[in-house]
Amino acid sequence: MVDGDDGAPLTIGAFAARARLSAKALRLYDRLGLLAPAYIDEASGYRYYRADQVERARLVAMLRQLDMPLARIAELVEASDGAESGELLAAYWCDVEARFAAQRTLAAYLRARLSGRSSEMYEKFEVRLVDVPEQVIVTETRHTLADELPVWIPASLGRLEEAAGECGGAVGAPFVVYCSAVSMESDGPVECCVPVADEAGARAWAAAAQSRSRQFGARLEPARRLAYTRITKAQVAHPQILAPYEAVEAWMRREGWDYDGPCREIYFADWDAAGAEDPVCDVAFPVRRG
Repeated sequence: MVDGDDGAPLTIGAFAARARLSAKALRLYDRLGLLAPAYIDEASGYRYYRADQVERARLVAMLRQLDMPLARIAELVEASDGAESGELLAAYWCDVEARFAAQRTLAAYLRARLSGRSSEMYEKFEVRLVDVPEQVIVTETRHTLADELPVWIPASLGRLEEAAGECGGAVGAPFVVYCSAVSMESDGPVECCVPVADEAGARAWAAAAQSRSRQFGARLEPARRLAYTRITKAQVAHPQILAPYEAVEAWMRREGWDYDGPCREIYFADWDAAGAEDPVCDVAFPVRRG
């Protein structure tokens, strides 16, 4: 049996009182693998704790109050030293603040919509038409949720731009096609695309590049007429990007255009070199006359 600091083991009730937690919470922490009893009596099933486990119990409870996911709590409490634990907490809180900032922006956007001021937001975006000729493209397709897009899109476009060297070279701006809705609940799919010069080379590359983890392709993208609006790097972030999408759709309804394919984002600028207010992307819908 394990002794407490006074030479006796701490029952779950005594330990709960010392840790200022409930016995129910301690059982939950045990079930989640965050704080196991030091000893369980095989005959009675009673749980016993050491006095030196109090600090960990209180730490777990406070981290739970920060809504930290269980996996990240486990990583933090098992960290090798206090400096590492502090870095893990700081990284988590940066993620929380970024999420709160996005939610604050989304709340402001929704408040404007619900109060009937959507048209004021849409007026900020100038919508134009452009005719895009037929083009050969190499593609990578993936089912992905919204929070994965900022990592997956640049990585995918990087792979495709590298592959373009085997396909006569890139001959146009890369773009991303949203084949179906993408959110925190809906996973697309999403298709990254790079226009290339050599159709035969593109099809040969796609056939050779296929793997279980990545779905590559090559096809002839038909000529399209696009209704689009140009946005800055800051406006690409979610939820800011919702407004330009809706602005283009509102313009389409007003001007009598119908959808002629899935929406897309066309990235024409050097993303890494661009500042927050620099134009980098066209939000576009293929259109036809209704």
